[in-house]
Amino acid sequence: MALTQRLEIRQSHALVMTPQLMQAIKLLQLSNLDLAAYVEGELERNPLLERVGESDGEGERRVAEPEASPQAPVADWPADGRDRSDGAAQEQPGGDLDDVPPADADAATSRSNSEAPAGYSEWASTGTGGRDNSGYNLEAFVSVETTLADHLAEQLALTVADAARRMIGQYLIDLVDEAGYLNGDGAPAAEIDAVLAILQGFDPPGVCARNLTECLAIQLKERNRFDPAMQALVAHLDLLAKRDLAALRRICGVGEEDLADMIGEIRKLNPKPGLAFGSTLVQPIVPDVFVRSGPDGGFIIELNSDTLPKVLVNQSYHTALAKTAKNEKDKSYLADCLQTATWLIRALDQRAKTILKVSTEIVRQQDAFFVHGVRHLRPLNLKTIADAIDMHESTVSRVTANKYMATNRGIFELKYFFTSAIAAADGGEAHSAEAVRHRIRQLIDAESPEQVLSDDTIVEKLREAGIDIARRTVAKYREAMRIASSVQRRREKQTSLGAAS
Repeated sequence: MALTQRLEIRQSHALVMTPQLMQAIKLLQLSNLDLAAYVEGELERNPLLERVGESDGEGERRVAEPEASPQAPVADWPADGRDRSDGAAQEQPGGDLDDVPPADADAATSRSNSEAPAGYSEWASTGTGGRDNSGYNLEAFVSVETTLADHLAEQLALTVADAARRMIGQYLIDLVDEAGYLNGDGAPAAEIDAVLAILQGFDPPGVCARNLTECLAIQLKERNRFDPAMQALVAHLDLLAKRDLAALRRICGVGEEDLADMIGEIRKLNPKPGLAFGSTLVQPIVPDVFVRSGPDGGFIIELNSDTLPKVLVNQSYHTALAKTAKNEKDKSYLADCLQTATWLIRALDQRAKTILKVSTEIVRQQDAFFVHGVRHLRPLNLKTIADAIDMHESTVSRVTANKYMATNRGIFELKYFFTSAIAAADGGEAHSAEAVRHRIRQLIDAESPEQVLSDDTIVEKLREAGIDIARRTVAKYREAMRIASSVQRRREKQTSLGAAS
């Protein structure tokens, strides 16, 4: 077979991950808080971007192509099943984002996530070592919340004078987690044990303990309540968790009334003393989508306008700068700023419309949930939504990540509405896993102390209701909802009855 060279022309289609597409993918999966932080960084970097209403010449700041608007789009899902949302909400802007394969999109997102605005220093030092008063920032004096590590380090500096012991103490403090427990393997040297004993005497009581038993023992010693009976009780916390009071009375050598007093003392203690100090702030959930009942019995779906960044391109400023640009470097920089700002507005507009489109289809698929509750939640997966709205499954996955929907039944993450299917016992319509979990909780909440339901009994009752489920699945769902076993529930309810009588 002879080898020859020849010239061929072939036509093929390939997906090119442009920077603009990478930006659109990145924005799509951000939460509203992360999106606000990202847009804030872009406002600092790009002189052509500004917030809506930031200056007087608002009519001059516009770009002809994007359809950005401060008003959140609204979709109307009526009772008759026809979508009456506006054309902008239903038309998917640009087909490039929907066709992104998961692997390529994830790679593009990871590359774009590495881009972050450069930091800057709040203070400027002069050549003589002083501070430049022009950079003086009053925010530097705002008090911050004291952390547990700082609180312990201050006590260490006042308590321990020896430099070696102070170094050991600081090392141990660095191993304390936010709950106040000492993590990590330390050498069992006498010097380390001595320093650890000092740290365990610091405020808050119970800090620097290596486990829950030691934490409670430290607090009981401070209250002068760590007698032999209490010591035996703390050493058998597993029996206390199981509510095996008979075994505890035998081990501690006390009567029923004394044991009740001892358990009351334990409940007054703090199992996580470190949480009283500063830690990561918990941000409240702000919904991205509102769902409310419509006048015709359907639902109205609208985006939360407060979570939508309102930015525009200052065209008049761009025109003024373009007239003063003298060299190619300035012109190139100005062109890049205009292109970046334009694509950002387009990406924000596309993100809003995509979220609205996916949310509208979720409401359509799960309309029984909004009318009747969790028991009527249907099995649903990403592919069903993707096929219904003609999008890629990975796009739907990104839209539903870190997004929340406010409904008449509470605030739910969009991923909440996607649940696996559990077969029906009679071969009928399948049940969603979330609806089955809800039924299990209802059965357990309604049980009486004399008839506590075992997992096998729950399986039988669910099959009578048309749900085909295995016993191990019931146990898995029960444990996921942090519901104790039937033995532990029986002990707790019998103890409650005895205390009430």
